[in-house]
Amino acid sequence: MAAPPLLSLSLPTTRLPPKASSFSPARAASSAQPPPDGAGPAAPSRGDRFLGTQLAAEAAARVLAPEDAERRRRRREKRKALARKPSAAACYGCGAPLQTAEEAAPGYVHPATYDLKKRHHQLRTVLCGRCKLLSHGHMVTAVGGHGGYPGGKQFVSAEQLRDKLSYLRHQKALIVKLVDIVDFNGSFLARVRDFAGANPIILVITKVDLLPRDTDLNCIGDWVVEAVVKKKLNVLSVHLTSSKSLVGITGVISEIQQEKKGRDVYILGSANVGKSAFISAMLRTMAYKDPVAAAAQKYKPIQSAVPGTTLGPIQIEAFLGGGKLYDTPGVHLHHRQAAVIHADDLPSLAPQSRLRARCFPALPRTRLTFYGPKKLKINMVPTAEADEFYEREVGVTLTPPAGKEKAEGWVGLQGVRELQIKYEESDRPACDIAISGLGWIAVEPLGVPSSNPDESAEEEDNGSGELHLGVHVPKPVEIFVRPPLPVGKEASQWYRYQELTEEEEELRPKWHY
Repeated sequence: MAAPPLLSLSLPTTRLPPKASSFSPARAASSAQPPPDGAGPAAPSRGDRFLGTQLAAEAAARVLAPEDAERRRRRREKRKALARKPSAAACYGCGAPLQTAEEAAPGYVHPATYDLKKRHHQLRTVLCGRCKLLSHGHMVTAVGGHGGYPGGKQFVSAEQLRDKLSYLRHQKALIVKLVDIVDFNGSFLARVRDFAGANPIILVITKVDLLPRDTDLNCIGDWVVEAVVKKKLNVLSVHLTSSKSLVGITGVISEIQQEKKGRDVYILGSANVGKSAFISAMLRTMAYKDPVAAAAQKYKPIQSAVPGTTLGPIQIEAFLGGGKLYDTPGVHLHHRQAAVIHADDLPSLAPQSRLRARCFPALPRTRLTFYGPKKLKINMVPTAEADEFYEREVGVTLTPPAGKEKAEGWVGLQGVRELQIKYEESDRPACDIAISGLGWIAVEPLGVPSSNPDESAEEEDNGSGELHLGVHVPKPVEIFVRPPLPVGKEASQWYRYQELTEEEEELRPKWHY
């Protein structure tokens, strides 16, 4: 492409009338002739030529520079993302846009109710029909492909929910990221920066009240920080919390107030990680001193065990000093157990009380200890009989799925992972095998102190060893092998804190509870 022509700038000149004494007809005639181009008083000066050259070069650079085109493309994407920021009236319980057309779809409100609330400017106080059912314990899913439903016109897809969060990375906000301690690896959201962008992040670990009794939270805090450092996620701090007992909630509120600096605060996390419960606990705690938070308690997000309870960002007026609080749709992860079972079976995956160690010394010199929901029954059979037992009992004693009808559509245990686990010390667990969305199994040599008071180790292994395990799960549920989570009273005996230099200690995020 040819460069544009050089620009020539001419500065106006003021001609002085000749003196009367020097006037002559011949000189007047000659001065009336226009001077040739590039000569005479109207000709561009050297400065004008230089300025024209510079302007032409800049114009050519703007047309030809590829980085400029990339910059324009990013600006267009940002404008499109910000245009997707929700602005229409939405249900305060789930965030779905209010509508009166489809009764079976999320956000449905009876037309008469909608017209009345709209006339009185009260659409922010409307709860949709689906949320009313959820508040009464009904398991009404709305995300296609999750909770055992293939999806239809009344469903939204997990991709649509992700798209609703696309504008967030372009906002100036404070991100509060939630992770479930019972499903730490499965709910972590490793690519959280895809949503949060460059915004600062506070990491909140939820449901610590479900850990076994006498667990030392000092060990848990150090374990979580070490895991966060290994995942290379830069966070402001880590908080251990319980929305039920309000442990750690005050500390999170204090840091939010300190760090938000007038910005909006977004609660982010995977589906069913406890975002709505956490917001409810925050409002309850803040209500003692903040009248704005006290008023916001009346219209707070709905809580349920259904993945995808929240279907759109929910704006909450929670702060007296400016800035808004947003509950966001849970990020649906296909590798979690909740994505492959029927919605009616979801309560069996949600622990309602403290986890209790269930020990099974099924291998030579090795103890397997399961930590997960109490409603899940565990059966032990010889390996040679396992396949026959599974085919016979699936849907009966092996649940979920509960019932033969649901078992007929069950995908089965198609995913198999062979593990080789080495251990060099018999006085501490070798590792945890975490099943995404379910719980974890601690693999322990028999020399490790047991969490089961009725169990006594008949033999001890003082050397090293190697275990070969096969783990079968439904596709695409993931399996994580991780350092053992220090739970129970005995964990304080074998857990080892990291030895750090002063510089490393300073750089690591601090944890609180």
